Amino acid sequence: MKEYIELHPILQFTHAKKVRFMFEEEELEGYENEPIAAALHAAGVRVLSYSEKHKRPRGFFCAVGKCSSCLMEVDGRQNVMVCMEPLRAGMKVRRQKGRHQSK
Repeated sequence: MKEYIELHPILQFTHAKKVRFMFEEEELEGYENEPIAAALHAAGVRVLSYSEKHKRPRGFFCAVGKCSSCLMEVDGRQNVMVCMEPLRAGMKVRRQKGRHQSK
């Protein structure tokens, strides 16, 4: 189910070109340079990560990079805040469990 805002009484939305990316083992589409979390949300993905201590699902929460609910692995990099990371064609996005320590 796609959930995009198409019409708004005040704002006008323009979308960049559509790009394909991988989420887990599934190919999805989103708009280039939109936050990865927005593309996932529009594609129906509601669980972005799991809490470290209790292993509870985490979703799209603050959308401004202030929490850790959207930490995911992107192209092999861990702890990427996907609410802030722009989508590019061919990205490989995976869920992670908790916050990973820097190497």
